[in-house]
Amino acid sequence: MSNDEVSMNSTPPPESGIRDLGQNRPHSARVYDYFLNGKTHYAVDREVAERLLEAFPGFRTAARANRAWMHRAARFLTDRGIRQFLDIGTGIPTRPNLHEVVQEVAPDSRVVYVDNDPIVLAHARALLDSTPEGRTAYLEADITGPAAILESAELRETLDFGEPVALCLVGLFHYITDEQDPYGIVRQLVDALPSGSYLAFSHCTPDFAPEEWEMAMEFYKQDGGSAQVRSRSEIEKFFSGLDLVEPGVVVPHRWYPDEDTLRQVEAGTLDDASVSLWVGVARKP
Repeated sequence: MSNDEVSMNSTPPPESGIRDLGQNRPHSARVYDYFLNGKTHYAVDREVAERLLEAFPGFRTAARANRAWMHRAARFLTDRGIRQFLDIGTGIPTRPNLHEVVQEVAPDSRVVYVDNDPIVLAHARALLDSTPEGRTAYLEADITGPAAILESAELRETLDFGEPVALCLVGLFHYITDEQDPYGIVRQLVDALPSGSYLAFSHCTPDFAPEEWEMAMEFYKQDGGSAQVRSRSEIEKFFSGLDLVEPGVVVPHRWYPDEDTLRQVEAGTLDDASVSLWVGVARKP
């Protein structure tokens, strides 16, 4: 099925009129797309991205390592019988998307994508290319309003909360400051999930390069962004009440690395400081 078609097993993006797509102000999803060498970004996003790269040159490496880890975590969860995924902070579609990864292993997998960038909505058809056996849906919503996500028709019509769900919060919560109650948001989302569900979580950290990250955050805030990086101990608190899967909270290239990841580590192109991420997967008892 092509990207120009929407499966009967998919929820199409809502029709809308002329909207402000925010081309005149930077957005984290488009800056991230630039780091991934994508094509969906504007001059204002590229300017911010280049300023961030000046402060911390590892952003591109971190973005790619984060995405590669997400793919491995998704396969890991699918291998353990998970067939439902709630991916919040989806970002610009970049193949392979989450549903393509999990449906390759289990064609009946169901995925709900959530993001608040209208540019992501404009490209949402790429997220709706489901297998006939599975289903995908897209919801335009903000992580700071978890109740609206949990109560949405898109979620309730696609996922069965009587069965385990994998909640994917990948590279998202460093955009949520303490004033926005990040731990409370995650707790509300996890509390809604049944026993046997999982949380897959990644987060930027200043632990390995504190001076560079301090400068990068200052640049980002000067450009109108909101962000807060956190230490390993602060990130471990997001998994409170859950059973962490071994090897626990680690840098992404040490979480069940595949052959390509091991080659990059051996070649010196992946190291803790350039990646500066903590990741983990945990099961709800």
